[in-house]
Amino acid sequence: NNKISIPFDMSMETAAGTVKFSHNAGMVLEKQNNKSEWHIVWNEQMIFPQMGPGDKVRFNLSEAQRGELLDRNGKELAANGTVQSVGVVPGKLGNDKETSKSKIASILGIAVDQIDSLLNQKWVKDDLFVPIAKIPENDGRTDDLLKIPGVKITNVKARVYPYKEAMAQLIGWVGNISGDELKKLNSEGYTDSDIIGKAGLEQIFEKRLRGKNGGEIWIEGSDNSRKQTIIKTEPQNGEDIKLTIDANMQDALYKQLSPDAGDAAAINPKTGEVLALVSSPSYDPNQLVLGISQSRWKALNDDPKKPLMNRFAQVYAPGSTFKAITAGIGLKTGKINPDEKINIQGLTWQKDKSWGDYYVKRVSDPKRPVNLKDALVYSDNIYFAMSALKIGGKPMIDGAASFGIGEDIPFEYPIKKSMITEGNFQNDIQLADTGYGQGKVETSTLHLALIYSSLINNGNILKPALELKEGGTPQVWHEGAIPKDKAEIILNDLIQVVEDSKGTARECRIPNVSIAAKTGTAELKADKNDKEAKENGWFVALNTDNPRLAVSMMIEDVGARGGSHYVVPKVKNVLTGFLK
Repeated sequence: NNKISIPFDMSMETAAGTVKFSHNAGMVLEKQNNKSEWHIVWNEQMIFPQMGPGDKVRFNLSEAQRGELLDRNGKELAANGTVQSVGVVPGKLGNDKETSKSKIASILGIAVDQIDSLLNQKWVKDDLFVPIAKIPENDGRTDDLLKIPGVKITNVKARVYPYKEAMAQLIGWVGNISGDELKKLNSEGYTDSDIIGKAGLEQIFEKRLRGKNGGEIWIEGSDNSRKQTIIKTEPQNGEDIKLTIDANMQDALYKQLSPDAGDAAAINPKTGEVLALVSSPSYDPNQLVLGISQSRWKALNDDPKKPLMNRFAQVYAPGSTFKAITAGIGLKTGKINPDEKINIQGLTWQKDKSWGDYYVKRVSDPKRPVNLKDALVYSDNIYFAMSALKIGGKPMIDGAASFGIGEDIPFEYPIKKSMITEGNFQNDIQLADTGYGQGKVETSTLHLALIYSSLINNGNILKPALELKEGGTPQVWHEGAIPKDKAEIILNDLIQVVEDSKGTARECRIPNVSIAAKTGTAELKADKNDKEAKENGWFVALNTDNPRLAVSMMIEDVGARGGSHYVVPKVKNVLTGFLK
């Protein structure tokens, strides 16, 4: 018997799903070169049993839509839109091709060599459209480009970011999957043609935003008729995610920060909903999606203000804004009596001679003993340095921990955890400096906004929320960070920081609006002899009647611009715009 039939089972993964079938492979014994060998009897049914002579396999991909990111009011933050693909039909460039290419390069801000490289690809023919670059929809350069012979512009689908720089660090961007990413995600169905979240929430929510493509495989008869469907799956679009972010708030804060280097966080103090997370300077993520030039990418990386750095995810010395936390720890441990008046002489102080030539300095001397309210109103460094020493090293660290300092914030977006010190304080000087926000303490703007909001939440620190959920209720992160009665004392004192005629935040007064606030200036000294140290300015404020908004802002290098007083009016502008 020179013919046999061998049964086999086939399973193949396709873009439309898994296809399985059983069939028989025919084999025949044939003699070639004086040797007998078994050969497969090939026919179309070896591909799919339903196929016959002359049939073809056809495939159609049904692309899934990536989910969109929306603000709390439904405004698009990351959307599926269209951009313009600018290209040329080589055979229509005209007689003076070099001039045409030069004009195209000049308008698009690219090199002629880049155009030549694209036109020299092997597949290019005179009558084919060759994409050169992508530009935004309704771009003002369109008319000038279309005047050049051979230029053609078509609309193509793309991810678009309407709020550009204002949202870049928060929302992020998408791009073509890299080889390394494909290796890690190959088992999850990614292919080398996929788009993937590269940064920000596009990356963090990738699994939810990503859709799953569908497709159909069918057999086409020799007469071009549709003969039989092998498999068909419908596309599954990605999930649209509505955030707690207020696009108007985000945009307003970015405009106040730009072009300075700094960051800001805004939250609803009663719910923990994050309304804005802003970093400045920034970049336009649309440029990365469209295709950024090497020169522009280099400029972003070399910019000393670091626009690619996400500042709201970092921690910084909080300066005098930390005094409210020291006050909370002191009141909670009984080491601060709010009514006790401390007699402090002059503008400098040291614990004893063991400090050598190191002194704690304060900005002003009220010429009278000061209590807790005075110390917060005047932002008295010496009072809080003394208080930290009374509290003691371990109680200070433990007290800070009750505010969440030293642990990760329970939040979808990764933010560096605030720190007070690694281990124990090295000495009394470091402990004293920490009392007024210098020393080793570092916090993020978001964490400070959450801590200050505890003052109107009975001393409880709320868990921040980034995703807007129907019927969601505020979740407590740290219960009883400050006892309720102590929180009320600090809150009332911080209101006086604004209302008192000598308060450091008096510039933030808003008619008919009660504001509790604290300024802060952090000196970034390498050591005590550093005379050229830069200063970061801080301001944290929240409204206290029907509390709706808490804003925390930090701006770098404000030493020559009034310190924290450079920051105060910027936050005030936002508070006024959204509370009035």
